[in-house]
Amino acid sequence: MTELKLTTTVGASINRVFDLARSIDLHRSSMDSTKEEVVSGNKEGLIELGQRVRWRAKHLGFWRELEVEITQMDPPYSFTDEMIDGDFSYMQHHHEFKSLSQHSTIMIDHFKFASPYGWIGRVFNKLYLNRYMYNLLKDRNAYIKAVAENKI
Repeated sequence: MTELKLTTTVGASINRVFDLARSIDLHRSSMDSTKEEVVSGNKEGLIELGQRVRWRAKHLGFWRELEVEITQMDPPYSFTDEMIDGDFSYMQHHHEFKSLSQHSTIMIDHFKFASPYGWIGRVFNKLYLNRYMYNLLKDRNAYIKAVAENKI
């Protein structure tokens, strides 16, 4: 299993950053490069505990679908989405938020995943997928930061 951790400091309140991170609309916009769209479930607004969304996007040259459910939420400090159906053997994304001040928040992503196909999947992760997933998270967080700080 691979664990990625990404920390981003955002110049906005913890409530604003928390809501932007769980916004379906912002997620779609932030993933424009993969043509991400909602296939089923919550199609807009803020996703809540127990809700599911199924995404369709182009990754690594192929159209793929991923269904996730929000399995944990402690507003505005954390929420977790977990794969219900998709290409990974396992996927969990825990989003954590810490207030530094009234206008500054640390956003921490803990992203765990496992690829299928045994040792071949593990080699593929090391050679390519770990970096690909890290860059997706980094780009998404940069987008959240820009929106939160009113730069977009």
